[in-house]
Parts: sequence; structure tokens; C-alpha cells
Amino acid sequence: MAEARTKARRESLFGERFALFAEALLTGVWIAVACLGVITYPAAFAAGARHLRRRARHEAGGVREFVADFRAALRAGWAVGLAGWAAAAAVWVDVQAARAGLPGGPLVGAVGLFALIGLAVALLRATALWAPGRTWRALLADAGRRTVLDPAGSFLIIAGLAVVALSAAFVAPLAVPVLGAVAAAAVAVEERYRHR
Repeated sequence: MAEARTKARRESLFGERFALFAEALLTGVWIAVACLGVITYPAAFAAGARHLRRRARHEAGGVREFVADFRAALRAGWAVGLAGWAAAAAVWVDVQAARAGLPGGPLVGAVGLFALIGLAVALLRATALWAPGRTWRALLADAGRRTVLDPAGSFLIIAGLAVVALSAAFVAPLAVPVLGAVAAAAVAVEERYRHR
């Protein structure tokens, strides 16, 4: 009898986790659509992460709540998205300097790439904790500290970003749902950090 109860529990736990994974993939599609505005990616990830947090707590929520969260996050999140593109442009200039053979170019290019990766991780960590009423400045400052203080969690997010890049390199449409898995990874990393 106890053996049957344990087996049923394992199946339901597996089913629950698979449902959350499927929800993450669907959320990736929502994030991709919301990112079409180019500077809207922070708000899209924030809305996706909030949706996944609700689903993990077994709270109701769907595309309407996602859209409402996206609109709320976009109010100040567009400026964060614009700053992110400015940072990416600065790194592109650094890489071009490294390729041109300027003295110190390879070092400057490498530092720029590492800084961009660190900024991306901090941004994802900030979006994982976004909620209406929280300011992006405070979220990013706290996320920057956690990025440095929790290198294992930061590495997990970097691995998630690498999976998106590799998915896009092999089968471009596969990168769309995987965006939700990256948002889920950021949420999981922040939960792990909170319980340490």
C-alpha cells in the first residue's frame, strides 16, 4: 500500500514538473512576441518570470496577466532595454577595435564581452524578481550584487543563455520557446539564492 502511494506521488511530482516545463516553453513564445519591440526585452522577461512564479505557486494566471505585467514593467523597462542596446553597441565597438589590431584591443574586447555577459546575467536576475511597484534601479543594483556574490547561480544563467544561442544556431525557431526556460532558470536561481 505504501509502495503504491509512493509510486503515485512520484508520478504526480513528475507530471507537475513537466507541466511547469511546458508552461515555461509557452511563456518563451509570449516573451519572444513581447520582445518584438526591440527595447521591450526587460519588460518581456519580467512579465514572463512573474508568470512562472505564479504557476510554480499554483496561482491562476494566463496571457491576460502576462500582458498586464508586461505593460506595467514597460513603463520604466524601456529605458533599461535602451541602455542594454547601448552597452551591446559599446562592446561591438570594442570587438571591432580588437579585430583591427589596435594595441590592447584583444584585452579591451575580452573585458567588454565579459562585462556584457555580466550585465545580461544581472538583468535576468533583476527580471526574475520584478513585481509591480518595484523600481528597475533598485532591482538592477540588488541583482548586480547577487551576480557577484552567487557565482554558481550566475553560471547557471550563463548556461541557459548558451542553450538559447546554440538552439538558435542549430534550429532558429527552437530559440523562441527556450527563452521561457531561461526565464524559469533565472527564477529558480533567485529562489535558490533566497533559501541559502
